[in-house]
Amino acid sequence: METTDKIWFNGKLVPWSEAKVHVINHTMHYGTGAFEGMRFYDTKKGPAIFQLDRHIDRWLYSAKCLHMKVPYSKAELRQATIETVKVNKIKEGYIRPIAYYDHGPLRVNPVDLPVGVAIACWPWGSYLGEESARLKVSSYIRIHPQTTYTDAKITGHYVNAMLAVREATEAGYTEALMLDYEGYVAEGSAENIFIIKDGIIYTPPLGTILAGITRESVITLAKDLGYKVVEKKLKIKDILEANECFLTGTAAEVSPVGQIDKQKLQNQLGPVTAKLKKRFEQVICAEDEKYYKWLTFVK
Repeated sequence: METTDKIWFNGKLVPWSEAKVHVINHTMHYGTGAFEGMRFYDTKKGPAIFQLDRHIDRWLYSAKCLHMKVPYSKAELRQATIETVKVNKIKEGYIRPIAYYDHGPLRVNPVDLPVGVAIACWPWGSYLGEESARLKVSSYIRIHPQTTYTDAKITGHYVNAMLAVREATEAGYTEALMLDYEGYVAEGSAENIFIIKDGIIYTPPLGTILAGITRESVITLAKDLGYKVVEKKLKIKDILEANECFLTGTAAEVSPVGQIDKQKLQNQLGPVTAKLKKRFEQVICAEDEKYYKWLTFVK
């Protein structure tokens, strides 16, 4: 991992090595952190953060799900994110904001514990690589919607994701594909999933999956390109019979899928996926003014 100079840490920009928390903090022991993942890109107008406002809104929503009172306003967090990118003087990379319960009386209920906030960024390239992803259907199901807030980015949720992706990569696959408690397709360990069948784009509905911001953006782009997008419950056989399949996520961006377990799909990179991938790349690189509203330029 390539480090950078500064991290925004509880209201101040501090050296990377000085952004530390106490080992006896609630979030470390109970998984009660609210976090986000954002990307920023090198454009002709300088570094641009993709969907900054949507990410901060979801960050604050995740914190609210944990009954966490973040001690900064949306405007302050927005400016802090911009300043973190600006001070580190890198053209593109990844941003990781987190809000956490700090140390105090260590009990399950974090009553009256202080809330800490940090924002870091660093250079980061492709998450899933350049080849079509090979997915292993996980033996671990996606967390049940009646056990937690499945549409929030809460640190503890990602033990579920870690077990799934570890199982997949140790078996020689790129990524995991998780099912929900009813046996329907949910998502990858850190990505939403789409298929194309007879020119129509399908994706699982919200309810048991993360409400992905890249997912939301790609649905908008697809509709703007004239495609019909249907949110419906999918079975594994729907993917195997599809013409194309791809994943979306902040880290993964738009990544084609070429294999589920041992079965290769019809296309490793189909024409609709290729078109959406190219369109998404044009948007994040500020090549279409129509979508400048999705970009926050760091002057």
